[in-house]
Amino acid sequence: MSTLPTRVFGGVTVPHNPLITSALAYARAHMIDSLYNHVVRSWLFGFAIADKIPALQDRDREAHSIAAILHDLAWDHTNELISKDDRFEIDGANAARNFLKKEATGPYDKHRLQLVWDSIALHTTPSIALHKEPEVVATFFGIAADFTGVPGAPNGALTQGEYDAIVKEVPRLGFNDDFREVFCGLCRTKPQTTYDNMVGDWVEKYVEGYTRLRGIDMLEAGLEMLG
Repeated sequence: MSTLPTRVFGGVTVPHNPLITSALAYARAHMIDSLYNHVVRSWLFGFAIADKIPALQDRDREAHSIAAILHDLAWDHTNELISKDDRFEIDGANAARNFLKKEATGPYDKHRLQLVWDSIALHTTPSIALHKEPEVVATFFGIAADFTGVPGAPNGALTQGEYDAIVKEVPRLGFNDDFREVFCGLCRTKPQTTYDNMVGDWVEKYVEGYTRLRGIDMLEAGLEMLG
Protein backbone atom coordinates (compact mmCIF):
# COMPACT_ATOMS: atom_id res chain seq x y z
CA MET A 1 0.00 0.00 0.00
CA SER A 2 1.32 3.45 -0.86
CA THR A 3 2.59 5.69 1.89
CA LEU A 4 -0.06 8.05 3.20
CA PRO A 5 0.58 11.73 3.90
CA THR A 6 0.67 12.47 7.62
CA ARG A 7 0.20 15.23 10.14
CA VAL A 8 0.96 15.58 13.84
CA PHE A 9 -2.19 15.85 15.93
CA GLY A 10 -2.09 15.90 19.71
CA GLY A 11 1.57 14.94 19.51
CA VAL A 12 0.80 11.80 17.47
CA THR A 13 1.68 11.25 13.82
CA VAL A 14 -1.46 10.10 12.00
CA PRO A 15 -2.47 9.70 8.34
CA HIS A 16 -3.99 12.72 6.66
CA ASN A 17 -5.87 12.46 3.39
CA PRO A 18 -9.28 13.46 1.97
CA LEU A 19 -11.01 10.23 3.02
CA ILE A 20 -9.90 10.54 6.64
CA THR A 21 -10.88 14.22 6.62
CA SER A 22 -14.31 13.23 5.30
CA ALA A 23 -14.64 10.57 8.00
CA LEU A 24 -13.90 13.16 10.68
CA ALA A 25 -16.52 15.49 9.20
CA TYR A 26 -19.05 12.65 9.00
CA ALA A 27 -18.49 11.70 12.64
CA ARG A 28 -18.70 15.36 13.63
CA ALA A 29 -22.08 15.71 11.88
CA HIS A 30 -23.55 12.74 13.75
CA MET A 31 -22.12 13.10 17.25
CA ILE A 32 -22.32 15.56 20.11
CA ASP A 33 -19.08 17.23 21.20
CA SER A 34 -18.03 14.85 23.98
CA LEU A 35 -18.73 11.71 21.96
CA TYR A 36 -16.98 13.07 18.88
CA ASN A 37 -13.92 13.87 20.97
CA HIS A 38 -13.99 10.28 22.27
CA VAL A 39 -13.63 8.79 18.79
CA VAL A 40 -10.86 11.22 17.90
CA ARG A 41 -8.96 10.39 21.09
CA SER A 42 -9.47 6.69 20.36
CA TRP A 43 -7.82 7.23 16.97
CA LEU A 44 -4.87 9.09 18.47
CA PHE A 45 -4.42 6.64 21.35
CA GLY A 46 -4.56 3.76 18.90
CA PHE A 47 -1.74 5.17 16.80
CA ALA A 48 0.36 6.10 19.82
CA ILE A 49 0.06 2.52 21.09
CA ALA A 50 0.11 0.47 17.89
CA ASP A 51 3.15 2.21 16.43
CA LYS A 52 5.19 0.87 19.37
CA ILE A 53 4.05 -2.75 18.90
CA PRO A 54 6.05 -4.54 16.18
CA ALA A 55 3.20 -6.87 15.20
CA LEU A 56 0.93 -3.88 14.49
CA GLN A 57 3.30 -1.55 12.66
CA ASP A 58 2.50 -2.90 9.19
CA ARG A 59 -1.26 -2.51 9.59
CA ASP A 60 -3.47 -0.74 7.07
CA ARG A 61 -3.24 2.72 8.63
CA GLU A 62 -6.08 4.22 6.63
CA ALA A 63 -8.44 1.37 7.55
CA HIS A 64 -7.40 1.71 11.20
CA SER A 65 -8.07 5.45 11.05
CA ILE A 66 -11.51 5.07 9.47
CA ALA A 67 -12.52 2.35 11.94
CA ALA A 68 -11.46 4.36 14.96
CA ILE A 69 -13.06 7.61 13.79
CA LEU A 70 -16.36 5.99 12.80
CA HIS A 71 -16.60 3.29 15.48
CA ASP A 72 -19.42 4.94 17.42
CA LEU A 73 -21.69 6.16 14.63
CA ALA A 74 -24.45 4.27 16.43
CA TRP A 75 -24.38 7.10 18.98
CA ASP A 76 -25.76 9.32 16.21
CA HIS A 77 -27.73 12.21 17.69
CA THR A 78 -29.74 12.56 14.45
CA ASN A 79 -30.95 8.93 14.70
CA GLU A 80 -30.38 8.54 10.95
CA LEU A 81 -27.85 5.74 11.43
CA ILE A 82 -29.58 3.81 14.21
CA SER A 83 -31.54 0.64 13.47
CA LYS A 84 -34.53 -0.61 15.41
CA ASP A 85 -33.17 -4.04 16.24
CA ASP A 86 -29.36 -4.29 15.89
CA ARG A 87 -26.88 -3.84 18.74
CA PHE A 88 -24.97 -0.60 18.58
CA GLU A 89 -21.69 -2.15 17.42
CA ILE A 90 -23.44 -3.52 14.33
CA ASP A 91 -25.13 -0.20 13.59
CA GLY A 92 -21.74 1.49 13.73
CA ALA A 93 -20.04 -1.12 11.56
CA ASN A 94 -22.79 -0.98 8.95
CA ALA A 95 -22.76 2.82 8.88
CA ALA A 96 -18.98 2.90 8.42
CA ARG A 97 -19.15 0.37 5.59
CA ASN A 98 -21.87 2.40 3.87
CA PHE A 99 -19.75 5.54 4.27
CA LEU A 100 -16.78 3.84 2.60
CA LYS A 101 -18.88 2.49 -0.27
CA LYS A 102 -20.05 6.02 -0.98
CA GLU A 103 -16.97 8.11 -0.20
CA ALA A 104 -13.87 6.00 -0.85
CA THR A 105 -12.25 6.62 -4.20
CA GLY A 106 -9.30 4.30 -3.54
CA PRO A 107 -9.16 0.50 -3.47
CA TYR A 108 -11.67 -0.55 -0.82
CA ASP A 109 -12.17 -4.14 -1.83
CA LYS A 110 -14.18 -6.68 0.14
CA HIS A 111 -11.23 -7.44 2.44
CA ARG A 112 -10.60 -3.82 3.45
CA LEU A 113 -14.30 -3.20 3.99
CA GLN A 114 -14.39 -6.27 6.22
CA LEU A 115 -11.38 -5.07 8.22
CA VAL A 116 -13.18 -1.83 9.05
CA TRP A 117 -16.46 -3.63 9.75
CA ASP A 118 -14.81 -6.17 12.06
CA SER A 119 -12.80 -3.49 13.87
CA ILE A 120 -16.01 -1.70 14.80
CA ALA A 121 -18.29 -4.67 15.36
CA LEU A 122 -15.77 -6.32 17.73
CA HIS A 123 -14.48 -3.27 19.59
CA THR A 124 -16.37 -4.21 22.77
CA THR A 125 -15.37 -7.89 22.57
CA PRO A 126 -11.63 -8.10 23.31
CA SER A 127 -11.72 -11.87 23.77
CA ILE A 128 -12.27 -12.05 20.00
CA ALA A 129 -10.85 -8.73 18.75
CA LEU A 130 -7.38 -9.39 20.16
CA HIS A 131 -7.11 -12.54 18.03
CA LYS A 132 -8.05 -10.79 14.81
CA GLU A 133 -6.06 -8.79 12.24
CA PRO A 134 -3.70 -5.97 13.32
CA GLU A 135 -6.24 -3.30 12.31
CA VAL A 136 -8.86 -4.81 14.63
CA VAL A 137 -6.37 -5.09 17.50
CA ALA A 138 -5.07 -1.54 17.06
CA THR A 139 -8.59 -0.12 16.95
CA PHE A 140 -9.48 -1.93 20.16
CA PHE A 141 -6.36 -0.73 21.99
CA GLY A 142 -7.09 2.90 21.14
CA ILE A 143 -10.72 2.75 22.20
CA ALA A 144 -9.89 0.91 25.40
CA ALA A 145 -7.28 3.53 26.31
CA ASP A 146 -9.98 6.20 26.49
CA PHE A 147 -11.59 4.19 29.28
CA THR A 148 -8.55 2.80 31.09
CA GLY A 149 -5.89 5.45 30.55
CA VAL A 150 -2.18 4.73 30.72
CA PRO A 151 -2.44 1.65 32.99
CA GLY A 152 -4.61 -0.19 30.47
CA ALA A 153 -2.21 0.12 27.54
CA PRO A 154 -0.29 -3.08 26.74
CA ASN A 155 3.30 -3.27 27.96
CA GLY A 156 3.60 0.42 28.73
CA ALA A 157 2.87 1.39 25.12
CA LEU A 158 1.18 4.66 26.15
CA THR A 159 3.10 7.14 28.29
CA GLN A 160 1.56 9.65 30.66
CA GLY A 161 3.03 12.45 28.55
CA GLU A 162 1.36 11.11 25.42
CA TYR A 163 -1.95 10.65 27.21
CA ASP A 164 -1.87 14.18 28.64
CA ALA A 165 -1.00 15.75 25.27
CA ILE A 166 -3.89 13.97 23.54
CA VAL A 167 -6.43 14.91 26.21
CA LYS A 168 -5.22 18.51 26.17
CA GLU A 169 -5.73 18.64 22.40
CA VAL A 170 -9.03 16.73 22.47
CA PRO A 171 -10.61 17.25 25.93
CA ARG A 172 -13.08 14.89 27.55
CA LEU A 173 -15.90 17.47 27.89
CA GLY A 174 -18.04 15.45 30.29
CA PHE A 175 -17.67 12.25 28.29
CA ASN A 176 -18.29 9.97 31.28
CA ASP A 177 -21.85 11.15 31.87
CA ASP A 178 -22.70 11.34 28.18
CA PHE A 179 -21.40 7.83 27.60
CA ARG A 180 -23.52 6.45 30.45
CA GLU A 181 -26.57 8.23 29.07
CA VAL A 182 -26.04 6.69 25.63
CA PHE A 183 -25.88 3.19 27.07
CA CYS A 184 -28.91 3.72 29.28
CA GLY A 185 -30.74 5.20 26.31
CA LEU A 186 -30.09 2.03 24.32
CA CYS A 187 -31.82 0.09 27.07
CA ARG A 188 -34.84 2.36 26.94
CA THR A 189 -35.18 2.35 23.14
CA LYS A 190 -34.15 -1.19 22.17
CA PRO A 191 -33.45 -3.31 25.25
CA GLN A 192 -33.35 -6.54 23.25
CA THR A 193 -29.98 -5.43 21.84
CA THR A 194 -28.41 -5.07 25.30
CA TYR A 195 -28.79 -8.58 26.69
CA ASP A 196 -25.71 -10.23 25.21
CA ASN A 197 -23.18 -7.42 25.38
CA MET A 198 -21.53 -4.97 27.74
CA VAL A 199 -24.35 -2.41 27.48
CA GLY A 200 -26.46 -4.46 29.88
CA ASP A 201 -23.75 -4.21 32.56
CA TRP A 202 -24.15 -0.43 32.74
CA VAL A 203 -27.89 -0.56 32.48
CA GLU A 204 -28.21 -3.00 35.36
CA LYS A 205 -26.37 -0.45 37.51
CA TYR A 206 -28.03 2.76 36.35
CA VAL A 207 -31.56 1.97 35.07
CA GLU A 208 -34.16 1.03 37.65
CA GLY A 209 -36.44 -1.82 36.63
CA TYR A 210 -34.21 -3.14 33.84
CA THR A 211 -34.35 -6.92 33.61
CA ARG A 212 -31.68 -8.61 31.57
CA LEU A 213 -32.56 -11.71 29.56
CA ARG A 214 -29.46 -13.86 29.95
CA GLY A 215 -28.11 -16.43 27.53
CA ILE A 216 -28.55 -19.15 30.10
CA ASP A 217 -32.24 -18.25 30.48
CA MET A 218 -32.86 -18.54 26.74
CA LEU A 219 -30.91 -21.77 26.33
CA GLU A 220 -32.36 -23.43 29.41
CA ALA A 221 -35.89 -22.55 28.25
CA GLY A 222 -35.15 -24.15 24.92
CA LEU A 223 -33.71 -27.27 26.51
CA GLU A 224 -36.72 -27.62 28.80
CA MET A 225 -39.07 -27.28 25.83
CA LEU A 226 -37.22 -29.92 23.85
CA GLY A 227 -37.14 -32.32 26.77
